[in-house]
Amino acid sequence: MENLVPHFIELIRRASTDLPADMEDALRRARAREEAGSAAQSTLDTILENVRLSRAESTPICQDTGTPIFYVYYPTGWSTLELKRQIRQAVAEATARSYLRPNSVDTLTGKNPGDNLGQEFPSFHFEEWEEDYLKVDLMLKGGGCENVGAQYSLPDTHLGADRDLEGVRRVVLDAVQQAQGLGCAPAVIGVAVGGDRASGYIKSKEQFYRPLDDECPNARLAALEKRLVEEANQLGIGPMGFGGKTTVLSVKIDALERLPASYFVTASYMCWADRRRSLIYRDGAVRIT
Repeated sequence: MENLVPHFIELIRRASTDLPADMEDALRRARAREEAGSAAQSTLDTILENVRLSRAESTPICQDTGTPIFYVYYPTGWSTLELKRQIRQAVAEATARSYLRPNSVDTLTGKNPGDNLGQEFPSFHFEEWEEDYLKVDLMLKGGGCENVGAQYSLPDTHLGADRDLEGVRRVVLDAVQQAQGLGCAPAVIGVAVGGDRASGYIKSKEQFYRPLDDECPNARLAALEKRLVEEANQLGIGPMGFGGKTTVLSVKIDALERLPASYFVTASYMCWADRRRSLIYRDGAVRIT
């Protein structure tokens, strides 16, 4: 297998230092909606200047460069052991080059290994597919926004949330309200309806790989996504919790099969720095988007 470590390093660099265009465009539109001279507009000005400088200087967009989460789609016959080895090598080298900050620590000792390599860190999801090329999706999931994710078991009598999409709506809005500015709004909210507790969190985070302008193929969920954006932005939390018209930039929802006894709704929170990039390796050529 070819040495792809340099390309994986570049994937990490792009994810960490170069905010995707759809996210930047959404932040610019949000700025235009806020009142001139308001704390919300000033906050978005600072965010956008940070985005510009990070891209120009190849420095991390945020001091918390997050948990690197890799989704690796590989053709039949490829070695997942070798892919994992090369990606881990790239993570260590990207940390040495300061594209990632050495954030990870051993849970029991608090010791920092200095290279972002530890038990189940970074995080990997491998899937063999029928395509003849390699695709690696990377997300950098910050700790601050991770802390304000929430999971609900319906019915929730406190919120008046039954086992239906109206109940989903109620608990997702509650999750946004509870987060306030702690998750570094404006946010993208990823939602999974159904599954078990573990699969719900995985599926909800997978929503962050979706482009902001895509539409859920399920018409009912697509309508709920749009409604939740409108209603969440009426909460008045605003950028970084300073008040304003833009609390969320997008809501993405998917549904999973579930057992009759369970009806989980999992809401994962992604800060304005939705750092995600994809690498495609085909016929010896690499493309990063």
